[in-house]
Amino acid sequence: MNLGKTILDAIGNTSLVQLRKVVPPGCSKIFVKLEWENPTGSMKDRTARAMISKAEEDGRLKPGYTIVEYTGGSTGISLAFLCVAKGYKIHLITSDAFSRDKLNQMEGFGAELTMVPSEGGLTTKKLILEMIETAREFSKKSDTFWTNQLSNEDSVAGYFSLGEEIWNQTAGKINAFVHSVGTAASLRGTASVLKNYNSKIKVIAVEPGESAVLSGGQPGPHKIEGVGIGYTPPLWRPDLIDEIVPIKTEDAKAMARRLAREEGLFAGTSSGANVLAAIKIGEHLGPDAEIVTLMCDSGLKYLSTDLYKK
Repeated sequence: MNLGKTILDAIGNTSLVQLRKVVPPGCSKIFVKLEWENPTGSMKDRTARAMISKAEEDGRLKPGYTIVEYTGGSTGISLAFLCVAKGYKIHLITSDAFSRDKLNQMEGFGAELTMVPSEGGLTTKKLILEMIETAREFSKKSDTFWTNQLSNEDSVAGYFSLGEEIWNQTAGKINAFVHSVGTAASLRGTASVLKNYNSKIKVIAVEPGESAVLSGGQPGPHKIEGVGIGYTPPLWRPDLIDEIVPIKTEDAKAMARRLAREEGLFAGTSSGANVLAAIKIGEHLGPDAEIVTLMCDSGLKYLSTDLYKK
């Protein structure tokens, strides 16, 4: 029994399980990290803890301050959760482009929300930039700290532990790590640890097929929440990446539904994209390889959307 620990000690050390039903014959073994086991139901608890802890250490964040951030949902939820645990107020800039479930969870943790309207509920470059500028204006108020997740280098360190966990759970046998790109912090932090252990591990970035800017395409609207901001994120490190795989929204949604109905894994759309990309890589690497990807968040965050209504 871990008596005396706080809720923050529950972050990390998530399970790794092998996919059995959705992986085609001849494909590599594919393992998924169940990041919904973190307290708020997503991997973003790791980065929220890192950003807040570092800001406290160097004095940018002081008692009584209000934290400000723009968010598609999961980072805002995680920051709101950390604010409850540490005693800060939080003001989040978000949008109707993101699930009502996520917005409700933010409010459930006591966050104040400012809504930026989207174009038909879609994630676009224009929406992201408007959310950032709105957050910038709020951050000019006294006694505020803007975490600014897309440019915050502290967020990368939050995923070093994820890389360590994957290395240990696979006993160092991992051949490839596959993950979607939002801020790029989680891919970069995890990849840097894995590459440090074995430079031959392939790192595969995943992005929306409708907005494949990292692959050299044009930005476009899509509905894979939390990824594909429409331009290259400031934290992107192309030297760590071996390949980029675009996945279309409807294909990602279909795989998310298959994961629920065939594997018993209830996840969001970006998790479906991760698995589809992992299968594409696995078909190339063959049955002797081991690939790890992430279940980024819980499907419970998408019950108000059309994801599980088909």
